[in-house]
Amino acid sequence: MATEIKAPTFPESVAEGSVAAWHKKAGDSVERDELIVEIETDKVVLEVLAPEAGTLSEVLAEEGDTVESEQVLGRIGAGKASGGKAEKADAKAEKGAAKADKPAASGKQHEVKAPTFPESIQEGTVASWNKQVGEAVKRDEVLAEIETDKVVLEVVAPADGALVEIKAEEGSQVESEAVLAIFAEGAGGAATAADEAPAASADDGASDEKVGDKILAPAARKLVAEHDLDVNAIEGTGKGGRILKEDVQKAVKEGTAKKAAKPASGGAAKAAAAPAVEGERPEKRVPMSRLRQTIAKRLVQAQQTAAMLTTYNEVDMSEVMALRAQYKDTFAKTHDVKLGFMGFFVKAASEALKRFPDVNASIDGTDIVYHGYQDIGVAVSTDRGLVVPVLRDTDSMKIADVEKGIGDFGKRARDGKLGIDEMQGGTFTITNGGTFGSLMSTPILNPPQTAILGMHKIQDRPMAVDGKVEIRPMMYLALSYDHRMIDGKDAVRFLVTIKELLEDPARLLLDI
Repeated sequence: MATEIKAPTFPESVAEGSVAAWHKKAGDSVERDELIVEIETDKVVLEVLAPEAGTLSEVLAEEGDTVESEQVLGRIGAGKASGGKAEKADAKAEKGAAKADKPAASGKQHEVKAPTFPESIQEGTVASWNKQVGEAVKRDEVLAEIETDKVVLEVVAPADGALVEIKAEEGSQVESEAVLAIFAEGAGGAATAADEAPAASADDGASDEKVGDKILAPAARKLVAEHDLDVNAIEGTGKGGRILKEDVQKAVKEGTAKKAAKPASGGAAKAAAAPAVEGERPEKRVPMSRLRQTIAKRLVQAQQTAAMLTTYNEVDMSEVMALRAQYKDTFAKTHDVKLGFMGFFVKAASEALKRFPDVNASIDGTDIVYHGYQDIGVAVSTDRGLVVPVLRDTDSMKIADVEKGIGDFGKRARDGKLGIDEMQGGTFTITNGGTFGSLMSTPILNPPQTAILGMHKIQDRPMAVDGKVEIRPMMYLALSYDHRMIDGKDAVRFLVTIKELLEDPARLLLDI
């Protein structure tokens, strides 16, 4: 008698969830209390364990399906059900696995797992697969990239060989150490997509479907529907020209299968199905990246939870620019890094933070946390969005150390190579909109920090100096702060201190 696998009982505030990942497929044997499927709700990911040992005989809710509390997800049958569906599925799976093992030189297989995520990160998204099933791979070569809400993590090959099976497709959500693929050691590249087709397309018992002159495997049919593809543009590599899942994945990646035209049903449908003509205004809808989602959530959170206020001032950059012009060549030769402006601002901010500890503090519930150190985050813009790596103990850093650190952060941020720990913490943030030409802006707090300094474009302006009008290189400064923690008087004095230190940079060097 089959045992039902049910979704957990959801809390009252959770109406439904979606099947995030099956860790077993029909025909696989399972042990009692073994993780078998994960359900993702809008708050948490719930694990469903096997109620008893046996064989997964039937999957009733596929990955991506929406399910309700205690809904039946699948069934577990007896482990040795002679002649039953489970035995047939098991035989089919074993046959496919045998074929998958065949091309590899040594045949030894490994599970390719997602990296171990820090506690602050619950899950990631498979951003891209750099290698496909059967493609030659060298040891430590990048197989896939996992995008979290903070960084992009690389997954590398454990040895020379080839991918046998991809278990987590691009765009799917994965948890820490989730199995992403099966990898076989040996002569990478010998395992071709055609060789792997029987194993990969050993679907869950569903039948093939004929669409026009094409025959689609069940998994391929699902992908075609998801991506709205024209099956006539997809070349099948299965037996008799059968279109397999891998064929659809290849067509999606290479862009060879055009979108299928949808029949018009109503005014909106007609507008959607109408061919593009000259004069139309095209639109493109793409999912928001995890990093962009996190940025949006944190910025809205900052505005909703903090009593944010901004005070402005301006700084005469004449002395800093003169000092930089005088020593930039010597500085570059001595320290092997260019002398920029950010080093001066970081050092000035470090000194000001020591004088005004409230600005260097953070709010934790009803507690105020005073930090006895200065860890300054420097906002870095990348193609994926804004990230804020943190310079640690800036008070003890030299200007050369600051410039080297910022340069290294910028390069690795653009390459997606920053580590999670490098973007955690921080007691204060500096952002420089001036690099993009911003003359004035209001920076938004980076919670749980209570203040952020905004730098802007240096612009020549007429200024009154000793009763005379002179042209000076001026920069507007903006300090946004949490008024729950910082009084206006201290915020203004903090910003004036930075202004004074920058207008007389010798004070930074003499620590006065």
